[in-house]
Amino acid sequence: MSYVTDSSLADQGRLNLEIAEKRMGALMKVRDRMSKEKPFKGLTIGLALHVTKETGVLIRTLRDGGAKVAITGCNPLSTQDDVAAALAEEDGVLVWAYKGESKEDYYKFLNAVIDTEPNITIDDGCDLVTEIHTKHPGLIPNIIGGCEETTTGIIRLRAMEEEGVLKYPMIAVNDNRTKHLFDNYYGTGQSTMDGILRSTNILFAGKTVVIGGYGSCGKGCALRAKGLGANVIVTEVNAFNALQAATDGYRVMPMAEAAELGDIFITVTGNKHIFRMEHFEKMKDGAILANSGHFDNEIDMEALERNAKRKRRVRHYLDEYLMKSGRAIYVAGEGRLVNLASAEGHPSEVMSLSFCGQTLACEYLVKNKGKLQSEVITLPNEIDDEIAKMQLDAIGVKYDQMTTEQVAYQNEWREGT
Repeated sequence: MSYVTDSSLADQGRLNLEIAEKRMGALMKVRDRMSKEKPFKGLTIGLALHVTKETGVLIRTLRDGGAKVAITGCNPLSTQDDVAAALAEEDGVLVWAYKGESKEDYYKFLNAVIDTEPNITIDDGCDLVTEIHTKHPGLIPNIIGGCEETTTGIIRLRAMEEEGVLKYPMIAVNDNRTKHLFDNYYGTGQSTMDGILRSTNILFAGKTVVIGGYGSCGKGCALRAKGLGANVIVTEVNAFNALQAATDGYRVMPMAEAAELGDIFITVTGNKHIFRMEHFEKMKDGAILANSGHFDNEIDMEALERNAKRKRRVRHYLDEYLMKSGRAIYVAGEGRLVNLASAEGHPSEVMSLSFCGQTLACEYLVKNKGKLQSEVITLPNEIDDEIAKMQLDAIGVKYDQMTTEQVAYQNEWREGT
């Protein structure tokens, strides 16, 4: 039933999975417990996630916890074909994914996962949930709940909740502190630079880098660009975020002004058309555009395609658009997630925490079956704290505990000056 493009890549995929497991100590601790307790026995878990080596370790964890697992990609360019080939050969796992999927195959594969009639969904971007709600509502009574991995998906889910159309509980794994800190901040910061460097091999030092959005992902990208020696400009629509960026030492200005100054442009907002035609017309010859938001509409690619005199592929996932003025604009990763289109995504250590969150969120849904409202839910802090403790243990870091006196003082209101 699985569909992958090249099964001969499976051996390399297994090696990559092996390396990932060695770097995902916290998730391996969770897997050990799942293997013993089998909380997902008899359940089908359907996933639309980036099919990477790290996701493969999550899939094995869910499978060892008793689940039948069906997965497809959540972005046409994010699948690692060797990992997909390896997973397709494992018992209890169904895979439909390849790098470079057509839009037709993308939705065909989403529906292949839906056809397995999942009891729990795990989504990255909310396409799986949306497809179920709009085209397969008959499956919803048998769905315990779902989990969402990324900011873009949470935005969509909250819009569904606001309209009253969300029909089963969704856990915002994206909102775990351990996910925001590591995945969004450290992960996106490093992997975005990795994707741009693999596509362009450009020197960041001395360049002006424009970051669209100063949320957790934007903060990480700004920090890494600064660390590589770049001059960083931030554009924002949120007053507090703009204030924080300015206080962190970055120049803050509207995109209309930044467009004339930037050498490298990175968008990480979760919204659409951050870089538009009026900006393209002001950009320098040789400007590089990259998107690390979930969907490919953060850059107005249609306008760029429509107004360019010529387009050609000049390097690994780097396209040159020759404008009518004679200036060239370069787009990395086809305007899709540059860290996965042009590189390998977040490091395994980062995804260990995110996927601990996914696994424990699935367990939380099972334990609270029938008790949760059809709304966006954040995991209790104690589960998030447990993930942090497991990661500290995995990397060999010890930390202090409060004394008995300190615990008592924390819970006492009478003692003052």
